[in-house]
Amino acid sequence: MATGVYLAKKKDGTTYYRTYIHYKAKHISLGSYPTREAAAAVYSQARAMLSDKSAALPAAFSGYEKLPFEKTVTLLNFRDKGMYFGTPIYLQSPNYFIYYLTPEIELKFDNDDLFYYSSHKILRRGGHLYTNDYGMQVTILSRYGIKNYAVAGTDYEFVNGDCHDFRYENIRNINPYYGVNRLDAGGRISYLTRIHINGNYQIGIYTSEIDAAVAYNKAVDLARSAGVARNFPTNYISGLSASDYAEIYMRTNVSRAYREYLAGLRETGKGVPPHTP
Repeated sequence: MATGVYLAKKKDGTTYYRTYIHYKAKHISLGSYPTREAAAAVYSQARAMLSDKSAALPAAFSGYEKLPFEKTVTLLNFRDKGMYFGTPIYLQSPNYFIYYLTPEIELKFDNDDLFYYSSHKILRRGGHLYTNDYGMQVTILSRYGIKNYAVAGTDYEFVNGDCHDFRYENIRNINPYYGVNRLDAGGRISYLTRIHINGNYQIGIYTSEIDAAVAYNKAVDLARSAGVARNFPTNYISGLSASDYAEIYMRTNVSRAYREYLAGLRETGKGVPPHTP
């Protein structure tokens, strides 16, 4: 049997080959392969890459193509930085690291997130990036307070224009509250509040983002009292005392059109069925 290659069997009796490499006192799995030749080729390339001090990312992806790309990243990081991670992370500086989603896509993160992403694999579905956390799919953007429905350029933006740069200084959360959109009319900032009930209903336009967020919560309360059986999210405003919240809540106006719509629901008894995604 070739060095680093071990014969194994599945429960149904099918044989396959596991590959490991011993490096810097660590026994590292290189994966499982259907043939001894394939497993041996992977081991050989891993050994050669670790010995080749000129091997570097991203060129190593094509130079050692038999290696799974994630193993290429983890091995080179271990060789160069002395730290082994289970996910394809390469440390760049004392401040940030690169997570290789694919050989072509490099995601940048602050080192504050190193512990999390070293134990959580990033997955992609459509245009969304997420991790599996305690059985739930958690979007990458949610770690910045950005809602699942948020739209790039409207609700948040990448300051330097690089949509793969997730360092905190590069992400600006424009609309952090449910139902609130920031409006900029020639430098005059205001906040539009809407709620979705069989279509979008405008609640009002407010000069304060907090007032707009509280207005949305008030609109939710009014909808529930009118029999709208939908699981609305609500806004939590950190740093706002209960008395201050109550004061804003009482003085915040809700549009007449929205109130009339809810009044019609009460009169007809036509509540909206629970929302199903």
